[in-house]
Order: sequence, then structure tokens, then C-alpha cells
Amino acid sequence: MSDPASPRIAFQGERGANSHIACLDVYPGSEPLPCATFEDCFSAMQSGAADLAMIPIENSLAGRVADIHHLLPSSGLHIIGEYFLPIRFQLMAPKGATLDTIRTVESHVHALGQCRRIIRERKLVARVAGDTAGAARLVAEAGDLTRAALAPRFAAEIYGLDILAENVEDAAHNTTRFVILSREPRTAALGSGPVITTFVFRVRNIPAALYKALGGFATNGINMTKLESYQLEGQFYASQFYADVEGHPDERGLTFALEELAFFSHEVHILGAYPAHPFREKIREPEAERGLRPAE
Repeated sequence: MSDPASPRIAFQGERGANSHIACLDVYPGSEPLPCATFEDCFSAMQSGAADLAMIPIENSLAGRVADIHHLLPSSGLHIIGEYFLPIRFQLMAPKGATLDTIRTVESHVHALGQCRRIIRERKLVARVAGDTAGAARLVAEAGDLTRAALAPRFAAEIYGLDILAENVEDAAHNTTRFVILSREPRTAALGSGPVITTFVFRVRNIPAALYKALGGFATNGINMTKLESYQLEGQFYASQFYADVEGHPDERGLTFALEELAFFSHEVHILGAYPAHPFREKIREPEAERGLRPAE
């Protein structure tokens, strides 16, 4: 086990990736551990090679990271925190390259999709790479002045590339939410501040099961910020649901809601109850837009 003040943190991607940045933002003294795949991240955690994992779970533009919903419930790991990272892409190329010399641009498929404007304006040929930082490394190694990459600024620093255009993402609100995973549960203290509780469940195969299962959240005034379904083991009839709610599982209202959920479900598994990141206050929908009126 490494020093708790400088934990080893597994992340998917190469050095300079957004996940690497998230590790250093949350744990400045950490030792980030690059992993080729999400499966490798989970294996590093389960083997003890890493103390924590920094895993992207959703993006404001690209949506959910599908692999995680399948890997997390069966991993035996626990969510102990969350982090929201604004995503900024830089157009970078080897030293000596200019906007006029580049002909192709390489990056992760999501990054290419989030920077369509500059690709179209510069008439660049987009090429899909495994991840953003990996694309930067390959472009740097090639030294070809016609090749560019879309990646975070940190990747340009690591691989010695010049930034030809800054913050070229199409949407300024592009943000990725990460969850921090641990082998041991670290439930937030009751009354310590806003808490997010994450759980997965499977409802019984009876009419209106989902409606009945979720009724307890409405009647107990629990705000559900996310509800997603996905198929289990390739079976169309076996749906599992992933949910985030505001509140602590030991608070009276959420306790009752979870009890009602369990009554109509085959299983309910809490993945974590952890402090809500302050960024949530920035993305909270105003009451006026929700059709609600402030109390008079």
C-alpha cells in the first residue's frame, strides 16, 4: 500500500489524458497509474496495484461511458467521491508545424466529434485514435508536420508539441463527470453536507414494477438526478438500472424510499454515498425553468 498522502490512482488512457488531469486535480500528490483499458483499471484495483481509480462515467455532450455501467456493479469496488472536469481541447502538432502545414488531425472519437467546427474550417481529415493523449504521443513520435492531434494542454507539455489553436471545442460547457473508486467503502458522514447516493437495481417482472419501485422517491421528496437502464448479459428481458439520488441513505426519507424500492426489486446494491461535488450547484436547474414557484 502506498502512502495515503500520495495514493496510486489508476486511470484509463496515457499520460496527459483528461483522466490524468483529474487525478492530479483531486489528489495533487498522487502517483497516477496509466491503464490501457477500463478493465485494466479495475484489475489494478482488485490486485492492489492501485489504491484508487479515477473513472469517467458521463460527459455532458457524449453521454454515459457505457462500459462503466457493466463493470462497476460486479467489481466489488465502492464510489467514494466525484469530480467534474471542464474539457478543453487544444489543436497541437510537432514543432515547426503551422495551421497551413497540417492536413490530418487525430484523437479519440468523442474528441473529434466535439471539435467539428475547426476540423471543418481547416478542412482536416479526422483520424480516430484510442485516446486523446495517445494521439498526441503518436503525432509527436512521427514528427510529421502534416499531422496534428486534439488533446488537453497537459499532453502538449508532456510530449513536446506546439499548440496551434487553443480551446477549439465546439461547446464551452463540455464537462466530464468522474467517480473515484476504492476497495473499501467510505460512506460520507451523516450531516456533513450534500451527499449523492449511487445504486443499481433490478425490478421484478410484474406490471408497472418500475413505476411502483420509484414511487417511494416521489412520496419521500427525494430528488433523483440520474436514472439509466441497460441490458444484462445480452438479454433483452434482463434490465438493470443505475441511479443517482440526492441524500444520505441513513436520512429518514431516503431510507424509506430505498425500502420501497427493495420491495419491488430483485436486488438493490448501493455503490456509494459520497460528498456531492460543488460543481453541482452550477448545473442545478433554476426553479423558474422547472415550472416551480418560490415559496411565498
